[in-house]
Amino acid sequence: MRAEPKPPEPVLAAIRAPFLEAGGEPVDPPILQPLGVLLELAGEALRERLFVVQAEGGEEACLRPDFTIPLARTHLQRGAESGRYVYEGRAFRAAGGDGYEEFRQLGLEVHQADDAAPEDADVEIAALAWRAAAAGGRDALTLALGDAGLFAAFVGGLGLDAATTRRLSRLAARPRLLRAELERTDDDAPAEPNRLAALLAQAPEGQAAQVLEEVWALAGIEPVGGRTAAEIAHRLAQRAERDRQGRLPADKAAAIAAYLTIDGELPGVLDRIAGLPSASPALSQRLDGWRARGARLAAAGVPAGRLRFTTAAGRSFDYYDGARFEILSAALGPTRPVAAGGRYDGLLARLGGELNAAVGCMIRPWRAYAGGQA
Repeated sequence: MRAEPKPPEPVLAAIRAPFLEAGGEPVDPPILQPLGVLLELAGEALRERLFVVQAEGGEEACLRPDFTIPLARTHLQRGAESGRYVYEGRAFRAAGGDGYEEFRQLGLEVHQADDAAPEDADVEIAALAWRAAAAGGRDALTLALGDAGLFAAFVGGLGLDAATTRRLSRLAARPRLLRAELERTDDDAPAEPNRLAALLAQAPEGQAAQVLEEVWALAGIEPVGGRTAAEIAHRLAQRAERDRQGRLPADKAAAIAAYLTIDGELPGVLDRIAGLPSASPALSQRLDGWRARGARLAAAGVPAGRLRFTTAAGRSFDYYDGARFEILSAALGPTRPVAAGGRYDGLLARLGGELNAAVGCMIRPWRAYAGGQA
């Protein structure tokens, strides 16, 4: 396993300092995490990047690819209403663009039972990540902002039925699936429904998985790719539901596609979004919120011209349901962020807990280090 180098200690200390100043309980969640939980919460696209392990007769697990879900599980197990956690440790993913499989992350995750002013926490976390990234010495950094909730507000003003609006909103952080949805318009000839998907969708998922395993056994098929019968049956049921729900009107698909191309400097980019055909009061409110966040981030030290807003999903994790950001370096490109974070208020509920306001960020010190990989 190829490990990412560690910056010189003085540089690492400078990157670490903003997190220590922000305060929080030091936590190191277990390195081994349940595979099924991570895939359900972070999305199937992450599977190919995971290191999967399984003891004989045991459930599949994986080495932690990130700290957000492990820390959320730790917070939930403690039964606390609120928590502020700082961490530094190793994470593991199959080699990506920089080739490293084991790498160091520093971060802060904040859980609050009641967050009366979410913009305050959003600004605090993004500004913290910016200070830590700048401490590594790289120049030409950019704070790229986005908002899954803004997409939901935009779609909510297009006059679509409630089920379609919910379905599209769920895909806000899953660009591949969203793109496929936008390509299925009512201008196209109807596609032949998937008969296997329709058949399995009629049975409870446990029975559907059993049927799938029996089909494999009869056909002598050995499944590849690591997906279980239950996971495949679940995906096929989702496909059958999508086939039943019909297609987007072409003009609505075009409006959404136009929204997803918008990218530019704050605050001007927000006016471009406001000019799109969406009659949504919620959209106007969220845009006003972003104007306020942009002004406060500039006041917190993010230089003019380094604040950008993009409507396209930037991360592979689909548990982010609100404001999100990446700090990008011109030397590393858009696929290797120096730092990233965002809001994930719905994550604890998806883990079986109560709704909980939550926001956090992480930084990769070696990427932040000016003497690191270019």
